[in-house]
Amino acid sequence: MLRISHNNTLIYWLSVGVAMALTIIPLPFASLNLMPDWVLLVLIYWSLGRPEDFNIDKAWCVGILIDVLSGQLLGQHALAYVMSLFLVLKQHKMIRQFSIIQQSLVLGLILFVAQVVLFWIVHINHDISLSAFLWPVLTGILCWPLVFITLNKVRTLL
Repeated sequence: MLRISHNNTLIYWLSVGVAMALTIIPLPFASLNLMPDWVLLVLIYWSLGRPEDFNIDKAWCVGILIDVLSGQLLGQHALAYVMSLFLVLKQHKMIRQFSIIQQSLVLGLILFVAQVVLFWIVHINHDISLSAFLWPVLTGILCWPLVFITLNKVRTLL
């Protein structure tokens, strides 16, 4: 039993690391606005699958790591991730019962909350358009089935 928990923790941190790598991949400026929040999608997957192990405190730590890694204002991603995972954890039993398409739509609302928090924090410091913050919600909705199926396969193989 202890080994299974250790494997899940290892897979968790590896998947978060891959998501962080996808987040900082250098892309042309125009496609940066289209990139989904890979880290948040991975955090949502793990909080749906194992809510007792992968919860808000890990989301806060990962959010701080993303802020440091990307050079953003310290704590902005941590706040957005904590608020998003709070919503997921409150409704995780209901969300897990949905099909992948329905999960994508529900998670679209949660991704929207995270993007509104990030927009609010960034908008305080800079004048920026709202449309740049809405594209990651749409691409996140489209990428959720890919993230869900990939992490499900990885978790069942190991």
